[in-house]
Amino acid sequence: MSAKRRKPVLVIGLGRFGGAVGLTLERMGHEVLGADTDPLLVQQFAPELTKVVQADCTDVSCLKSLGVEDFEAAVVAIGTDIEASVLSVLALSDLGLTNIWAKATNEKHARILERTGASHVVFPEQRMGERVAHLLNERLLDFIGFGDEFAIAKLKAPDAIVGLPLVTSECRRKYAVTVVGVKRGTEDFIHAVPDTLIFPDDELVVSGRISDIERFSTMD
Repeated sequence: MSAKRRKPVLVIGLGRFGGAVGLTLERMGHEVLGADTDPLLVQQFAPELTKVVQADCTDVSCLKSLGVEDFEAAVVAIGTDIEASVLSVLALSDLGLTNIWAKATNEKHARILERTGASHVVFPEQRMGERVAHLLNERLLDFIGFGDEFAIAKLKAPDAIVGLPLVTSECRRKYAVTVVGVKRGTEDFIHAVPDTLIFPDDELVVSGRISDIERFSTMD
């Protein structure tokens, strides 16, 4: 039996960011309507998404013809053409959509998007830049930051806690980070408990404030 399809999502702009969003939504079970003014991108994504159209989504009448009023959410992934980005958000807002995600290139662009109806504004290039900078730290293996200075990271176990159970190392009290789990070689992921003993070469999944994770990852 095929997986149940989730509500449809409109993705406007099928560049690197929009294309990745659309493909991921498809894998998650959403119906995705992809729209772009570039016929080459439309052709490229036609076999991958539920439906792809060449359309000017700054036009309310065009959006109406696509049945956008019945959609759960929309993603405006236009980056370089700020006018088209803003007008697309405005048109979606005029049609009553309340769950509008939009890509911004800078803070000024973000403020305009929010004032014209975007409920969520993202800075993909900035986030990726921050992630790469953190991963340049040789002990940090993966990193996901959130807007409130909170992060979840995977890192090599610092020497200071190797050989100790978590209850003894007191990571939360001493270092203000929480060890969520442990990955050890080819073994399955271990959910951390107070008695979990940390071995050399263990990989830890930790959560906490970004500054605290950075400090914890550089401990000897």
